[in-house]
Amino acid sequence: MPTAELDLPGPLDVPRSLEVFRRWGDDLADRWDGEVLVRTLRHDGATVAWAATPAGDVASPRLRVSVDDPAHLDAAVVAAEGLFVTAPEPFEALRAGDPVVAAVEARHPGVRGCREPDLLSALVRLISAQQVNLRWAATTRARLVRATGLVRSVGGREVWALDPQRLAATDPAELRTLQFTTRKAEYIVGAAVEVTSGHLDLGTLRERGDEDIVSRLTAVRGLGRWTAEWVLARTLGRPVVVAGDLGVRKAVGTAYLGGRMPAEAEVRAATAHWGPAAAVAQAVLLHTLVSGERP
Repeated sequence: MPTAELDLPGPLDVPRSLEVFRRWGDDLADRWDGEVLVRTLRHDGATVAWAATPAGDVASPRLRVSVDDPAHLDAAVVAAEGLFVTAPEPFEALRAGDPVVAAVEARHPGVRGCREPDLLSALVRLISAQQVNLRWAATTRARLVRATGLVRSVGGREVWALDPQRLAATDPAELRTLQFTTRKAEYIVGAAVEVTSGHLDLGTLRERGDEDIVSRLTAVRGLGRWTAEWVLARTLGRPVVVAGDLGVRKAVGTAYLGGRMPAEAEVRAATAHWGPAAAVAQAVLLHTLVSGERP
């Protein structure tokens, strides 16, 4: 199987960072079994499965990237390079000046957020998670890709991907049978229509400023600021704090505000000093929620 070794900037705990993909259940699209991550990408008009196996250690992390067809190996390496939300120099500067961030990083060195580079997949992930627990969101996404997606494999491991054209042509009523609410079904199909029509284009969004992107995304039915800011942070890799997110509010309130649940404006004020390390610091603090500890 064609394979490439990829060195990543440390500190980065690859296995613990990837646990997010099985913590709430297997959604079939981002598949991590504790040893190998399997995802898909689009390359030369094809949907391709690729695999990444962690190697190295926290200080010197590496990924062993594999595909079945060597023609897609370079594209898989590029995808692997952008797998994590990182900002080594800004985060190191923040850690030096913020004892809260420094303490969490000392307990969980190198735990970082994972990016979702595909815009439609990111939007579906976010819509599915609106006002439900994350385990149920993963369950419904798995049903969705089985019903309307594509299955691919790499090294004998199966992974599913959304089929944007098929999803855009789907009657929202069909998604109701998967136990999406009527509105979520409409939002998901609507997002697919926006993406396949070119009205929402990731390349165009990359060229815009943060607030322009928020305005463009929130003009789409079912997409609010919460969704738009997670796209900024996890798809585009921008240093954005999703201040309206319940988990972010809880983590920031616990870390900086005596444990109370802050308003969105208070979260923005408390994290303003994060600067270009914001997306990394956000992921670090959110990890304290799943680990059940105080920042």
